[in-house]
Amino acid sequence: MYARRRRRYFLLMGICLALFVSAWTVVRLWSVPVAIAMCVVAAAIPPVAAITANRRERDDRWWDER
Repeated sequence: MYARRRRRYFLLMGICLALFVSAWTVVRLWSVPVAIAMCVVAAAIPPVAAITANRRERDDRWWDER
């Protein structure tokens, strides 16, 4: 259960890092506005990754009702 969430988190953060790096190493040579848009999208990914990593799933036992 935790491995799934960890995998999703690292996937999203990897996409974020790839967007930042590719925006300022490759894409800016052709279009600066597109590179800036890629960075804006990449800046929105970390909060989504944190929410995804901390979301409770059906099989989690974070607390017991008793």
